[in-house]
Amino acid sequence: MNVDLHCHSHFSDGQHPPQFLLDRAVANNVTHLAITDHDCLLNCSELKVPPGLTLVPGLEISASWRAMEIHIVGLSIDAESKPLQDFVSRQQQLRRDRISAMDKKLSGQNISGLLDYLQSKPCISWTRGHVAEFLVSKGHGKDMQRAFKRFLRPGGSAHVAAQWPEIGEAIAAIQQASGIAVLAHPGRYGLTRSKLGRLMDDFQQDGGDAVEVSYGSINYVQRTSLITMTQERGLYASAGSDFHSAERQWTDIGKFPALGSAAIKNAIWAHPRWHFL
Repeated sequence: MNVDLHCHSHFSDGQHPPQFLLDRAVANNVTHLAITDHDCLLNCSELKVPPGLTLVPGLEISASWRAMEIHIVGLSIDAESKPLQDFVSRQQQLRRDRISAMDKKLSGQNISGLLDYLQSKPCISWTRGHVAEFLVSKGHGKDMQRAFKRFLRPGGSAHVAAQWPEIGEAIAAIQQASGIAVLAHPGRYGLTRSKLGRLMDDFQQDGGDAVEVSYGSINYVQRTSLITMTQERGLYASAGSDFHSAERQWTDIGKFPALGSAAIKNAIWAHPRWHFL
């Protein structure tokens, strides 16, 4: 198996339609792909899945842990699950409320048009990345990083704190839909090893199933540490590129370090709720 279990389309903060992701996966010899848009359920029936590729239903949920934003990927989900659909609808409302509050702050700075800009895009999930794109397009930042720093990060003039549910709620929503809950890109939260261990412990105590131990831009030391910490807790190992755009040179679908012999022993496809062998 050659898997990529974490990537994004233009329905959240990716730059390409889902069909582009499927075709690129085949070109990159991926056999199992999960499109995991932020708080968004993809209608897979509308896609033409190329021969040789298995599409794994998934999504990525924003949640809160000790006042930090944490992302949890749901894999092998039943997208028709009413509890999950209701949960996602609430997440979408939280996103729209947050962006609307940012729009009010921007309007107070004589920067208008954000909501019209978002409504012109194919995205279902509105994200801060979209706001940064809007600001750059209006000349209020040379690039997205500078737009984030000036406007959107804590202390920025248009910052609005997120109000995400606790990680246990996100895990429960995934598992009510027969899915597998995966702690996404844990090395990107800026935590010390001890704090990351506490996050993993709380995630596991809340019923979490797996951890992403390999993803785009991860280094050898991080990957080795995550594999060890995952094995110590008896959690399953997952992996994905976190692909967003073909223009980003540091990641591509299927292009990230392999799980390796140590992690493969408890790979996510050994999980009893995995149905895509």
